[in-house]
Amino acid sequence: MVRISLQINVTLEQVEELYTNYPNYTFLLKLKCLNCGECPDKWHDVIESNTFPSKTGKSDTHFSARCKLCGRENSLSIVDGTNAKYKNDDQGNFKSIVTFDCRGIEPVEFTPTDGWIVKVEGSTKLFEDVNLAEKEWVEYDEKINQSVGIYDFKFQFVKIK
Repeated sequence: MVRISLQINVTLEQVEELYTNYPNYTFLLKLKCLNCGECPDKWHDVIESNTFPSKTGKSDTHFSARCKLCGRENSLSIVDGTNAKYKNDDQGNFKSIVTFDCRGIEPVEFTPTDGWIVKVEGSTKLFEDVNLAEKEWVEYDEKINQSVGIYDFKFQFVKIK
């Protein structure tokens, strides 16, 4: 069992908090088999609210698949309570927003899709279901009469001990 955190680093303009619509957010991941090294060019959906029985029967998992190359059964689960918000104070640093419990596979790529929530600084405005697939987003908040935005979206995966 390996725990791997997805960390993000973004530039925020007039944004207090950025976070996913968990438990319904779709983490779109490319996964690598740790047994044979196969890394198909296919995206996989991992959603915390969707669970499947594991092959061992000990617990449920959020993603399970057999490697097409070596035939090994692999799984990945989102660790409960690891969903975090990226805040204005976090700018300039990578911060973990979720941790995965990986068994036989590890994530190698991430695409931020729709389902992000943006809390505007100095306003009660929440932008919901924001799509960050383009790695940036801009909108206007009429209450503060300013543009709000997310720029330079970067991610990395870090193994947790």
